Amino acid sequence: MGFRDDIAGLWKKVVGDVPSPQPSPPGGEGDIKLREAYDIGIDPDENQWRALSGDTKRDLSPITQHRMREMAVYLWESNLLANRLIELPLAYLLAEGVGLHCDDEDNQKTLDRFWRDPINQMDMKLPKKVRELALYGEQCYPAFVNDQSGEVRLGYLDPALIETVVIDPDNPEQPIGIVTCKDRKGVARRYRVIVNGAEEVFTRRTQDIRATFTDGEAFYFTINDLSNGRRGRSDLLAQADWLDGYDQFLFGELDRAQFMRAFLWDIELTGATKEEVAEYAKTASPPGPGSVRVHNDAVKWNTVTPNLQAQDSSINATLFRNHVLGGGTIPEHWFGGGGNVNRATAGEMHEPTFKMFSMRQMVVKHMLESIGFYVLRQKVLKAGGAEPDLQDNAFEVEARFPEMTAQDTSKYAAALQQVVVAVGLAVDRTFITRETALKIISSIAGRLGIEIDAETELAGAQAADAKTAEADVFTDPSMGGSGGAEPAAAQ
Repeated sequence: MGFRDDIAGLWKKVVGDVPSPQPSPPGGEGDIKLREAYDIGIDPDENQWRALSGDTKRDLSPITQHRMREMAVYLWESNLLANRLIELPLAYLLAEGVGLHCDDEDNQKTLDRFWRDPINQMDMKLPKKVRELALYGEQCYPAFVNDQSGEVRLGYLDPALIETVVIDPDNPEQPIGIVTCKDRKGVARRYRVIVNGAEEVFTRRTQDIRATFTDGEAFYFTINDLSNGRRGRSDLLAQADWLDGYDQFLFGELDRAQFMRAFLWDIELTGATKEEVAEYAKTASPPGPGSVRVHNDAVKWNTVTPNLQAQDSSINATLFRNHVLGGGTIPEHWFGGGGNVNRATAGEMHEPTFKMFSMRQMVVKHMLESIGFYVLRQKVLKAGGAEPDLQDNAFEVEARFPEMTAQDTSKYAAALQQVVVAVGLAVDRTFITRETALKIISSIAGRLGIEIDAETELAGAQAADAKTAEADVFTDPSMGGSGGAEPAAAQ
């Protein structure tokens, strides 16, 4: 018995007898015709096919993405803790103002005009943009360029209106286009994502795709995403459920506090019948403050308060609050929870927080500098020039941020004094060179905001010392200088 007979026997046991196949009509190829049951053909986009085990989708589903945005805004508006998680970093980043700077005077004027444009109003709109970047996890700004002067104005596209983010088929971490949701007329806009460079930076296939985005150019920035993800995520995504639970906990404590303050009067009538109790209830009323109540020993009035047997809930409140604050890298004492924190430990607890703020500052810095270079780039292109060089200092744009916090310079000043004495002693004993000594000093001086180039500073100090020695009219006779008498000959 062959393999096919084994299969036929097994099939018969499972489904029963199967009618014998009818012979094929004359001229057929055999007694039985075999035909493929279902054929869907080969995917014409075979180059985009990916095995199930190699699926690399790293984005939230559209429904989850939408709910994330709505929940983030709701929590920011109604939850004090969520509001602080967004507003505190924003204040440290932008409270003192931000500006774009360029060494070239003409280019600086162009940046100033863009920054103060009555539509752009970057001083007023930048805090909103950074706030919504934290809430939505992404920002999209369509750019409108004057055909004559090259001046740039920024628009705004609500992330809720973004239907699809198209990525480079040859580079999954590079977005190349934005497709919006359809409007009431069924029309969707297609924006080409701005990349500060010529189109030749993309492959030919990617250039052809970008050519289909004909409704203008737009900046697109994301945070809390992955290299192969298309959409950003809110800073409140992980904390959303905990923030809502913390709110419910506090409202529950509020209700409990109200119940704890409630009481009622309990009146006991000794020896009274049911009818006498009912009659007394009709006339009894709670005594008012300062009133007089007269009764005999058969009537007893008592106040009854609830005994909920509830322990102090401050421990639970601290636990929940610190769980949320820890996720946002915010110290406890920044939200009214001093605990056992003193000034010394509070200063040490700031380090992780400011590291996280510095990372976000780097993102915003990149956003602003990309926008600033685009402004200068459009000015050059509209004037008929070639693409500006990123390495050209005239087009080097810098976004300058204020200091996040006032530094305590007293400890650095004390350290500088100790370092100077230590390296001076090391130089005298020829343990290190003077240049190395200056490098050590410059590392501490940098903490005070002073940058020192060791080689230049050493050369300048030696030149100044030589010039001072030449101007000195007195020289030590023992050193053989011309300013004093020769030493007497030995007798």
